[in-house]
Amino acid sequence: MVKRCTQYLLVLCLLVSGAASARGLPELTELIEDNSPAVVKINTVDRNRTSRSSQPQLQQEIPDIFRHLFEPRQRQQRPVASMGSGFIISEEGYIVTNNHVVDGADQVTVTLTDRREYEAQVIGKDVRSDLALLKIDAEDLSSVRWGDSEELQVGEWVVAIGSPFGLDYSASAGIVSAMGRSIPNESRENYVPFIQTDVAINPGNSGGPLFNLDGEVVGINSQIYTRSGGSIGLSFAIPASLAQDVVAQLKEKGRVDRGWLGVGISNVDRNMAEAMGLGKPAGALIDQVSPGSPAAQAGIMPGDIILRFHGQKIGVFGDLPHVVGQIRPGTQAQVELIRNRKPERLSVTVGTLPGSEDEARQVAANPSSGVGGRLGVVVEEIPDILKQRWNVETGVLVKQVIPGKPGAKAGLRSGDIIAQLGFEEVGDISDYKTVVKDLPEDELLPIRFFRAGQSTFRTIKIES
Repeated sequence: MVKRCTQYLLVLCLLVSGAASARGLPELTELIEDNSPAVVKINTVDRNRTSRSSQPQLQQEIPDIFRHLFEPRQRQQRPVASMGSGFIISEEGYIVTNNHVVDGADQVTVTLTDRREYEAQVIGKDVRSDLALLKIDAEDLSSVRWGDSEELQVGEWVVAIGSPFGLDYSASAGIVSAMGRSIPNESRENYVPFIQTDVAINPGNSGGPLFNLDGEVVGINSQIYTRSGGSIGLSFAIPASLAQDVVAQLKEKGRVDRGWLGVGISNVDRNMAEAMGLGKPAGALIDQVSPGSPAAQAGIMPGDIILRFHGQKIGVFGDLPHVVGQIRPGTQAQVELIRNRKPERLSVTVGTLPGSEDEARQVAANPSSGVGGRLGVVVEEIPDILKQRWNVETGVLVKQVIPGKPGAKAGLRSGDIIAQLGFEEVGDISDYKTVVKDLPEDELLPIRFFRAGQSTFRTIKIES
């Protein structure tokens, strides 16, 4: 009798286990079939940059006496081509992708699942969120539905569809492994609370959609962490809640206006929390306040710890730029903070983040404006905080790069520090102006700059 009961229990356990497994492994075929027609493959060509064709391994075995016969092939140049993914958000042909997929491209081609191809128009780009809005003139288009990324939970199943390594319309699945990840961009800005997943994302997936099990887009695949160039199960997506606001602004005015506070911040560690009378580390510690900024006008001071902003909790210091950046400029926001171990409440009028893409669009529409000088680069003195962070003493900070100008063609970006032009060192703004004035035309010249503390050499040419 005991043996028979044990057998029944074993069978029952197996049935329960099988049911749990079925619930844990969702059926995805219908989701993928329904949404794949709205996912597109994007190919771009940048004729302003060229790549040198690689030397075949066979040539390395050619005797030196004959190798010169093959040298012209080694110097062959061709435009840089890249690829990515995107997805259609409306029957009018609007497509969302990553900014880095189309940045600098002269030609953007969109391929649908039925193999139709269209030249796409870039409606607007936003560097800070790494999003771009495209448009194609086509009929009979499928489109996706936006979902609420705020409702996502760690452990929830998600699905990505895209073209990794050019393999069209591949699907991969996994779970949400973390929410609200702070990952600064190359300019050390941090305005996206990324969704972290273990979905297999590879080069070519960039700009593709991340779906929940209801078939709604909850994220846009943007970045991976890798040591090999391929997926190691650590990928990051832009939340749909942020993307929808960015896309709406790009569609309406071709640019994105973000909230600005004007503070430098750092993390609150255990010792600082104890010193400020907090029960545990929390909030954003104010290191500095820019003169005349919204924070300065509101009375925010260095040493304050912001715990809540506009009703949203600031758990770690990286939460503050996420929250402030998504608030429309001109909004009155309430700030809850700790000052000298005492709680304070302040009201601040959120400003507009300087250096918006609006300036670049105005210049692009009026190239004769002369903004950026001969290089098409707007520069300023390097703030002391960047000098300390990146261990640089001299140079000028790139504030804005005008599309199509020599600086853009050389690969300069906002946040770079120019240290050398031609064969002259650049110490400060005065040196920069003098050196730029004397640069010869139609001649390739070296340019050295720092990007996130790393020294880089490129070439630049000022065309006559």
